[in-house]
This record gives sequence, structure tokens and C-alpha cells, in this order.
Amino acid sequence: MTKTITPETLLWEEQLPGGAHWSGILRRGNSLRITDVQGGANVSALLYNADEKLERYNMADTLKAQHTAFLTTGVACYSDMGRVLCAITADTCGWHDTLGGVSNAALVARKYGVARYQEHRNDYYQNGYDSLLNELGKYGMGKRDVASNINFFSKVTVDANGKLIFYPGHSKPGASIDLRFEMNTLVVLSACQHPLDPAPHYQPRPIQLSAWRSGTVPADDTCRNRCPENQRGFVNTERLYL
Repeated sequence: MTKTITPETLLWEEQLPGGAHWSGILRRGNSLRITDVQGGANVSALLYNADEKLERYNMADTLKAQHTAFLTTGVACYSDMGRVLCAITADTCGWHDTLGGVSNAALVARKYGVARYQEHRNDYYQNGYDSLLNELGKYGMGKRDVASNINFFSKVTVDANGKLIFYPGHSKPGASIDLRFEMNTLVVLSACQHPLDPAPHYQPRPIQLSAWRSGTVPADDTCRNRCPENQRGFVNTERLYL
């Protein structure tokens, strides 16, 4: 169930235009709600330990520990040190892609043409890879720090021949996902279109970000008790803050 954010717990809110990028630190005990304002959004995300950025989201460990190929309510996002960066406490979309990667400049030019900042200003065509790099550069990071990403609000499956299948229109207007942070986490986001999106036009969609104080994980937490691996992951995380 999606939690009501009260004025007393709200930290900040911000709307991010389609195609834009954002980064910030979400601290242990805080949550972030990402909302697909119009429907059809894609939000590529990278996650890092804010206090030691060599530790970051690990797609393979996240999936194999929880026996899943996608993210939704009850799933934890693991770092490469076996700790939990954040946990998904609510999700009205139901499926978030872990496999599709991000768009790049060549792909965007091939699919949609070229629209440069010099002529089009804020309507210029952006791509996921360069957007993430722009944000990483603010923290002294670069290409070597771009790992496998999450694509919130996008659904991708794999057919019998190993082909990736993208589902247009998967996310509806107002769909949201809540991330509760178990570590101090650097969050890097890009609101560019998914690289497999078959739409013939460049039309990235806006998102809403809302952060609030949610507290640390209770003993009967659904994410913690999803599987024995998660119980160990939460213990590993808590020991970091003893």
C-alpha cells in the first residue's frame, strides 16, 4: 500500500522534465517516491554508497539473491558488498526493468534525428548515458563508474530465443514507486526514453520526486523477510552503522 506523505515528514519535492537528469544523496531512514506524471516514463537509475562510492548497485547479486528478473514491492537493491542500498516498499506499476541498459547519443540520433542545444535550447535531444555521466561528474566520477542500471517504469522480458521484448504503455499516469534507503546513497537519475522504446518520436516523459523521513526498517518488514538472503543483507547493512 502506498504511504501518505505528511507535511511533518516531507523533506522536499521536485518535478523533473522529460529527458532531464538529477542526482542527490538520500540518507538512511529516508524514502524517495518517483511518480510517472503522464504515463510512459522511463527513469534510468544508478545507486552508490554515498560515503564510499566504489560500492554501488549490483544487478546480478540483486536478482540472484531474490530469484527475480525485475524489481517491484518487497525487493531490495543490493550493493556489490552484499549490503542493501534501498528497499522497494510500495509500487503501483508492478514491473521495473533491470536488463535493458541506457540509450546513447548514436542510438538517439539514429531513431529520432539530431536536435542540438545550440539551436533548440532546453528542447534538445538528450540520451541516458551522457545524462548519467553529466551527473556523475559532479562527484568526481566518470565512465568507469557507470554500472548496470535500473529502468524504473519500463517492462522488458526475454523470449525463448533470448530477444529482449519491450512493452509500450506499461506504466500508467500517476504510477509510483517508493524506495526506502537503508544506506546513505548517492542516487543518479535520467528521465530519457528506454533504449528499446519503439516510439518513432523523441518524447521523454516528466517525473515527480518526493522525499520524506520514513525511519529505519522494522523487524517484521516485508523486504527484510522476503528470503533468508535479504535477512543477511539487512544485517550486513545495519552493522555498517553500529
